[in-house]
Amino acid sequence: MFSITSARYFLYREPTDMRKSFDGLCGLISGRLGHNAMSSDLFIFINKPRNRIKFLRWEPGGFVLFYKRLEKGTFELPKAQNTCLSQTIEYSELVMIVTGISLEYAKKRRRFYQQNIVGNLSLK
Repeated sequence: MFSITSARYFLYREPTDMRKSFDGLCGLISGRLGHNAMSSDLFIFINKPRNRIKFLRWEPGGFVLFYKRLEKGTFELPKAQNTCLSQTIEYSELVMIVTGISLEYAKKRRRFYQQNIVGNLSLK
């Protein structure tokens, strides 16, 4: 069963040829990004006109590919943090991209997050 819950979400920043399938997208992940495509992370690819999006994820037994084509409108990309080929995004940003909520005007409120180190707590 396909699930988009993942430890990390990687948005590939360059426009992607949507004719690429499993092997072509895995080649981008390993060759261009230097990541392991079988890591159970979710990799997100968007085409140049930004009206098509693909998610690729490894699940036990094989790869799963999710593909969405918009009939009208475009996907809004989050602002680039740097000039890297990929950007880590949060699940909430992914949901806003797919559902068409503007990322420019959305404001994330402060929340309490517990870090991996026991006893070291912080606010973000």
